Amino acid sequence: MKTGYLIDMDGVIYRENNLIKGAVEFVSALLNTGTAFLFLTNNSAPTAEDLAVRLRHLGVNGLSAKHFYTSAMNTADFLDETHPNCTAFVIGEGGLMAALHQHKIANDSISPDYIVVGEGAFIAEKLTKAHELIEKGARLLATNPDNWCPVSSQKTRPGAGSIAAFLEASTGRRAYYLGKPNGYMFHRACQKLTDVALGPIERIMMIGDTMETDIRGAVEAGLHSYLVLTGSTQIEDVGDYVYQPTRIFQSIADLVEEVKTGIVAENPPNSILGNVRHSGGKLGSRHQTDVLALYKPRPRPAMTK
Repeated sequence: MKTGYLIDMDGVIYRENNLIKGAVEFVSALLNTGTAFLFLTNNSAPTAEDLAVRLRHLGVNGLSAKHFYTSAMNTADFLDETHPNCTAFVIGEGGLMAALHQHKIANDSISPDYIVVGEGAFIAEKLTKAHELIEKGARLLATNPDNWCPVSSQKTRPGAGSIAAFLEASTGRRAYYLGKPNGYMFHRACQKLTDVALGPIERIMMIGDTMETDIRGAVEAGLHSYLVLTGSTQIEDVGDYVYQPTRIFQSIADLVEEVKTGIVAENPPNSILGNVRHSGGKLGSRHQTDVLALYKPRPRPAMTK
């Protein structure tokens, strides 16, 4: 059975500027066996080329731009497919600007069709301008629903979701959120993965560390979902969610042998099995796109384990 992998990055392959144990061996196994894979990230700031260079500096070699799909690329694909020749006023960094430019979506500060919000530095003047343009009829689109982004183990910065939420509150207009867990992100990623594999793939696995984006998106897209515990999710929190991962692993290292052999175990010894129960304490983190998100902010998960 031909398999393919969609793989989150932060919390799965690295944390800050440190590789997670087993990451090099896992990527090497994918490359050496010719297994189709694609890194899937909600971070809209870097380009695919930027990410390939970053991983090379961290010690992961053999990757190129074709191995990455970002929420910025997904946003550009969405606009190009649903509204060709549209224009956008952009709040974001180079990766988002480059993706839109590649699809010939012009930056427009006078009468744009969309306000497109991504990660990165922003200034009050841009938010004010975006507010005014939305009031004039521009539609609000966010590259992803993440409310915050890690900078270091002691520091975070606002994510695209929180910036979009600010504009939602100031204008009374709802944003549309792309990126994980939006089904369009997974639909286009699966298409891209098939292109990489040069043919149909019978089994696609999503590997991630976040229940609200990686696992939820995979479940809703009908994919196998593998949760690793090296990022934002603690094992005791898994039972708080209605949707559940297909398998749970301590880290990406537990999947190296499976990739090498190409055999997916039905009852894998290195998967954390058993009943994962509701903690009975705090509620699970609400996702930005949930109906009550604006009225009951979701708790922020721990930065590190």
